[in-house]
Amino acid sequence: MASAFDPARFLSDDLLARLRERAPVHDRENTFPQDDLDDLRTAGYLGILVPTALGGAGLSLAEAAELQQRLAGAAPATALAVNMHLVWTGVAKVLHDRGLDDLAFVLRGAAAGEVFAFGISEAGNDLVLFGSDTRAAPDGEGGYRFTGTKIFTSLSPVWNHLGVHGLDTTSPDAPKMVFAFLDRDEDVVSRDDWNTLGMRGTQSRTTELHGAHAPADRVVRRLDPGPQPDPLVFGIFAVFEILLASVYTGIARRALDLSVEAARSRRSKKTGASYAADPDIRWRIADMALAYDALPPQIAALSADVDARVDHGGRWFSLLAGLKHRAVTTAKAVVDDAMLVGGGSSYFAHTELSRLYRDVLAGQFHPSDPESAHSAVATAWLGPVDA
Repeated sequence: MASAFDPARFLSDDLLARLRERAPVHDRENTFPQDDLDDLRTAGYLGILVPTALGGAGLSLAEAAELQQRLAGAAPATALAVNMHLVWTGVAKVLHDRGLDDLAFVLRGAAAGEVFAFGISEAGNDLVLFGSDTRAAPDGEGGYRFTGTKIFTSLSPVWNHLGVHGLDTTSPDAPKMVFAFLDRDEDVVSRDDWNTLGMRGTQSRTTELHGAHAPADRVVRRLDPGPQPDPLVFGIFAVFEILLASVYTGIARRALDLSVEAARSRRSKKTGASYAADPDIRWRIADMALAYDALPPQIAALSADVDARVDHGGRWFSLLAGLKHRAVTTAKAVVDDAMLVGGGSSYFAHTELSRLYRDVLAGQFHPSDPESAHSAVATAWLGPVDA
């Protein structure tokens, strides 16, 4: 019988305490949490989704999602940053589980401690995976040179390899969406422009590609633009949405825990009783818990379906977009209520709740945004809109 999953193997209480202590410093100073990354690398965290045969921990997507919830409860920006590395290792796992080794180099690199970043987002590109403003020019040898601008590139100061996409408009079979991986060189420029309301430690800077080269062995897909059933596209969407939902679910749990602490420690001047006995506070915390409790089982179930290769057919994208949307909106509502339970002191910028209040706002800007999620679900239930 397989042994039970032990999250403390990768995220001990001592490690989580160190990450939680550093989080406000990196937020205040707007710096990347290199110390957190070093500790996580030492703990084997970068390889949690890598099969054991390739030197990793061999965890399931559901187990990685649980870890990301725990990590986000201690250091949300660190969790969101490493999330983008885990997306690529998760996609590589999805392909590996289906007998496809296109991203075997990602698994080997992650097991060796290398960092992979996600360079897909572009300003104003609501096509996301299905289109790109970045130009992908063939090099004549099976490789490509990419020219364009990517935004929200988490892990900007530290990544070793950047997964990108671009549009090939010049090949005989063009147009083709090209997915490939770049190394750092002089053709990849990271702007020092990350100065945001929250999630400051992610250092998700703008990345300029000036003919950045991906050799043939790092070009992993050429696809027609638009929605595709290709396993790479499915893997990116599935792992991205599930792990994002996990980060914001972790924030919700931490806000709930802080509310319980506040209710137990605060006392009413009028009655002398603990706020934990106040019926209005009890109702508010119960409402927060009712909302939060629905999220972890949903994440676990959908993660298990990805690992088990369950066929949800055309509903997959609506299920994944819906999960991410519910996690983000629920987390924001829970943090809003936590601020009220915490009282006026939570409004001070130095408090953890104040930081969570700012961090949780980032969730609404990740794909799938609210409009995209509702469109996907409406199409799943009602069919496409008639032309």
